[in-house]
Amino acid sequence: MAPETDHASSDVAANAAFNASDRGNARVTPEERIAALTGGLRKILEQAVESPSHWQVLLDGSATLWRYSGGNVALLMMQMAQRGTDEPTLVAGYKEWARHGRTVSRGEHALWVIAPRTARVQHVTLPDGTRQRIPAGNQLPRGAVDDGKKTVITGWHGQAVFDVSQTQGAPLLVPRGGAAAGGDASELWRSLAAVAGRHGFDVDVTSAQYGLTSGFTDFAGHRVQVGAWLGPEERIAVLAHELGHVLLHGPDDEIGRFYGSSADHRGLAEVEAESVAYTVLKAHGIDRGPQAATYLAGWADAVIEAENDALARDAGRKLSESRADIAKSVLGRVTAASKGILEITHPPGLGGKISAVTADPRVNPAASYMGVERPGRSVDGPVMAGP
Repeated sequence: MAPETDHASSDVAANAAFNASDRGNARVTPEERIAALTGGLRKILEQAVESPSHWQVLLDGSATLWRYSGGNVALLMMQMAQRGTDEPTLVAGYKEWARHGRTVSRGEHALWVIAPRTARVQHVTLPDGTRQRIPAGNQLPRGAVDDGKKTVITGWHGQAVFDVSQTQGAPLLVPRGGAAAGGDASELWRSLAAVAGRHGFDVDVTSAQYGLTSGFTDFAGHRVQVGAWLGPEERIAVLAHELGHVLLHGPDDEIGRFYGSSADHRGLAEVEAESVAYTVLKAHGIDRGPQAATYLAGWADAVIEAENDALARDAGRKLSESRADIAKSVLGRVTAASKGILEITHPPGLGGKISAVTADPRVNPAASYMGVERPGRSVDGPVMAGP
């Protein structure tokens, strides 16, 4: 782990570059911008460990912008907060907004996210059995077998985006966070059970665990148990929690084993599972803040425990050591698992992005329109929906 003074000096440089990029300074290089973004993200994660309430705020943002990575959600929220404006709800690039009939308002500064640079490559097997990767379209070496093309990440760059609140033009329906759920409990239960099924797990509502625990994930039997004595919303919350274990804490997941399995019910494994449940339910309009408080309040202690375990096991070659790195790992795992669930359960809204927009018939009654008063039902076709 690098000395603390190294982190401090890099943070100073990152902050300078970040502030310059926010002002639109053309002299900021792509490398400086990436350093600024990653430095800013590190500060956010360190703050989240120092103050667990910040972790819940990050989960709230991820419930709205669930199609974005956790790191980019944190960066977007930080930049909006620095400007004293509302949290981001619907984000796109300049040209994407133009395609949807909206323009960026004069004087608005871009928000920055970290995006991958990609390239199309061709995998080949050489006559001696070794595998090689060459740029797509290049001539294959003599005797090589084509194993197919693949898009790979070659690096990272800063990408400029704007929130809907920074634009004007064609009205957009933007459901606000914290509104009532778009569907009934039975519909959400069925969709969560479908997620379990896609991962090879049956869902069993049973009284077998009564007095012990409300839910349990049996990896050997590929079964999720949920307490039969629970009410409909509690069953949904428990199932969402156990799905967090299914996606994150299987026996073949090295990091999951380090954080604790579902059988252990300890440390970051439980915080991760409850964070997934909190995010998924929040995206569906169900606020589990009071019920999830105990789990989420233990977030900071669990990170520190994992940090100490990593140092004790000399796991630096395989696993993160610093608190910020562990927090980044957990945030990435939680938001990736939440996205995997939400892509199947389809909450109202589009997760913060407007690409490939389709109208959502489950329009949230608490939605508001950007630019005009709320109209009656359109007779010209569906209204473009957003989160």
